[in-house]
Amino acid sequence: MSTSSRPTVRRRPLAAAGTAAALALTLAACGSSNNDSSSMPGMDHGVKSSASAKASPSMGDMPGMDHMAAGNGLSDTKDGYRLTGEGATLAAGKAAAYRFTVTGPDGKPVTDFAVDQTERMHFYAIRSDLTGFQHIHPTMANDGTWRANLSSLASGSWRMFTSFTPDSGADKGTAFVLSRTVTVPGSETKTALPAAAKSAEVDGYTVTVKGEPMAGMAHPMAVTVTKGGKPVTDLQPYLDTYAHLTAFHEGDTAFAHLHPTTEVDGGHGGPDLSFNAELPTSGNWRLFLQFQTGGKLHTAALTLKVG
Repeated sequence: MSTSSRPTVRRRPLAAAGTAAALALTLAACGSSNNDSSSMPGMDHGVKSSASAKASPSMGDMPGMDHMAAGNGLSDTKDGYRLTGEGATLAAGKAAAYRFTVTGPDGKPVTDFAVDQTERMHFYAIRSDLTGFQHIHPTMANDGTWRANLSSLASGSWRMFTSFTPDSGADKGTAFVLSRTVTVPGSETKTALPAAAKSAEVDGYTVTVKGEPMAGMAHPMAVTVTKGGKPVTDLQPYLDTYAHLTAFHEGDTAFAHLHPTTEVDGGHGGPDLSFNAELPTSGNWRLFLQFQTGGKLHTAALTLKVG
């Protein structure tokens, strides 16, 4: 299915008054017509690198616009759209394929999706203790069945998020985020959430967050990337931005997605990336920042406390 002529994804108005450009909250809408995956195998509360990913052009909207209208992603239904998954359990300790379908208000599988951040579907997996983060771009069969190839999963309760934008019908161009829980049988060992911190390290890089977001309020936030104490200026575009930032709320795993407002200028990103952040509830949020250098994708994780 060709995606070269997909229109710009439309966003619903942001609830916070006076906010012209708010953060992207709740899963990015889109998908993929190929098997380009950016999962983080077994991502724990530490940080690991992942395989490289392509950075092809998309019809995505202006950096910094939000997905907040899609909700917090904690339901499998919204406005007539429903996420159905194949089975409620997945085997522990080995790679697995999670198959799912999105049906529309007419009850039929949706097969027409708009492109956002170079993809037609973004898929996220996170365990209840906010470990095991995986971000995948699944593939879709002609009948509307999607396949997300998950890396090894630890025992416990997992939430599978799907982020998409219909490209036809009454809700054409509107971002949605739906999710379902999956159980991975076995003895579950929960990992305590690391304390709130302003920086994290991954693959020799140091990521530092600046700013104090307040719950339910749009607030500027910045991320600085350094290596060996020196500013990094060779960030490459990844999903049409210089950084892909997702956040999960401690306790309920509510999802938030923040986009940088920094303009993309080839492979010359960094060291500073600006965000418009609006996290809906107070408490601890686990942030996963993905950025690319030299064709390699890096994922840094840190805990941010929101007042």
